[in-house]
Amino acid sequence: MTVFRGSATAIVTPFDANGNVNSEALGKLIEFQIENGVDAIVACGTTGEASTLNDGEHIGVIRSVVKFVNKRVPVIAGVGSNDTVHGAKLTRLAEEAGADALLSVTPYYNKTTQKGLLAHYEEIAKATSLPIILYNIESRTGLNILPETMRELSKIDNVVGVKEASGDIAQVARIAAMCGEDFAIYSGNDDYFLPIMALGGKGVISTMGNIAPAQLHKMTHAFLDGDLETARKEQLRALALIRALFCEVNPVPVKAALNEMGFGVGGHRLPLIPMEEKNRAYLVEEMKKYGLL
Repeated sequence: MTVFRGSATAIVTPFDANGNVNSEALGKLIEFQIENGVDAIVACGTTGEASTLNDGEHIGVIRSVVKFVNKRVPVIAGVGSNDTVHGAKLTRLAEEAGADALLSVTPYYNKTTQKGLLAHYEEIAKATSLPIILYNIESRTGLNILPETMRELSKIDNVVGVKEASGDIAQVARIAAMCGEDFAIYSGNDDYFLPIMALGGKGVISTMGNIAPAQLHKMTHAFLDGDLETARKEQLRALALIRALFCEVNPVPVKAALNEMGFGVGGHRLPLIPMEEKNRAYLVEEMKKYGLL
């Protein structure tokens, strides 16, 4: 039940001048992704500002992405919540909207214990027949899925992998050792996809992919094809751009970058605010060096 191998883009959610979802801009982004070799699209993740979309908007974006993609690559829907009942509801609605798989972040703010994580995901898994990719990002949620817990979660039939953004390579190695090759590990950070793939990872779920999908596809598939030297060089070449993309909180810089490229994705909803001008200039300079402008 591996959902994809290679590069998936965690797509931004474009807004118009009134702060509403801009479906026309979203369609253009999807075509840009498909034309440049993306292996999957993630809708309504962190980069997609899911936390400030109401449920109607959230499912509407997923439905639009499914329509624009038109079965050319898998669509993975972000459905996480810190309320298990609400998460199960979003899970059911995302499946009805046509998603191919789900990305479910750990409960945030109220958090839980490791046993609570198992109970949470058991309920989420019951709500769908789709494959579920866990999302482990302690820096945003305050909660880490320990390798021992990951092993138990991997025994749930439709829990098929994890987007690992813990920043702990030793933890990734333990997950790979405990969960086996059938459990897909995806890098949740653009700046170290290569070490994770070297430990058996299947690819990356990326922010950088919004602006450089062809380059990200080249990196990941070079590794999958056994061309480690190209993969290494491309990972290192991208580091300065990746650093610029995270000089402010995601997705503020990547939306600024897309606007610089002419995609018209608009701004953000509060509490996110426009990028500081000095940081925007820094980002533009790195985009030029990388060959995007």
